[in-house]
Amino acid sequence: MTLDKRMTPAAIVGQLRDGMTLGIGGWGPRRKPMALIREILRSDLKDLTIVAYGGADVGMLCAAGKVKKLVFAFVSLDAIPLEPWFRKVREAGQIDVLELDEGMFQWGLKAAAFGLPFLPTRVGLGTDLAELGGLKTVQSPYADGETLIAMPALKLDAALLHVNRCDWRGNVQLLGADTYYDEWFAKAATNTYVSCEELVDRMEDHYPQDARANVFERCFVSGVTEIACGAHPSSMPPLYGPDMKAFKAYADAARDPGDWGAVTDRFVGDNEAAYLDSLGGKEAVMNIPLAIY
Repeated sequence: MTLDKRMTPAAIVGQLRDGMTLGIGGWGPRRKPMALIREILRSDLKDLTIVAYGGADVGMLCAAGKVKKLVFAFVSLDAIPLEPWFRKVREAGQIDVLELDEGMFQWGLKAAAFGLPFLPTRVGLGTDLAELGGLKTVQSPYADGETLIAMPALKLDAALLHVNRCDWRGNVQLLGADTYYDEWFAKAATNTYVSCEELVDRMEDHYPQDARANVFERCFVSGVTEIACGAHPSSMPPLYGPDMKAFKAYADAARDPGDWGAVTDRFVGDNEAAYLDSLGGKEAVMNIPLAIY
């Protein structure tokens, strides 16, 4: 058994199958594995169930007809509050959805990570989300007798993440202040595939001072690939911020008639090298200022 988990982006996407439940890490327009999403968009994959705190990853997959069902807490580009391509597909009723509160979503990932069928929570009580999502309640077996929502596990066939650094064994370092729930995507999935800005030999030999940024164990990682600027147009702190110029052009393209087929070459490209060249190369992406929240 080899510990070398290096793969090409195409090989990673080659591990995915039609109808899979696919978790996508990141948060709206931040730290999305967009290069791997573009690789999916260049493939024949279809009928996917996507589980995400969504951004342009969700919008593009929906626009391209890759999504059968979406499980989400939001789909946003932050400064553009509602992701425009997702909005078109949702309003047209072209996908099935399970809409959750952010806390319910987190609890579903954690239930899957813990190998539990559900986790009890107060989040969602008194709202329509539980009824619309067909969620059930449970009663505490203790003296309080409290009624709680039983948030079902969001078990993933595969998860895609983008991190700052990784080594060939699957040790990752995820920097920045908003890493949020990538750990739980990794642990909720049968297989997790990681793209990174920098691939090193042995992490402990290169960046021992950032050991605390290893937010989940390498046993949860099935494959790694190095893709510089692989989160673009989303941000990858501390290297580069969200490309709001690109997001605005992307949102403008969704306006009527909003034909995804007519703009696919612009936002996906034939391959990742061509896509990066169209932006002005790695230096141009690295010079995108970080956002201030």
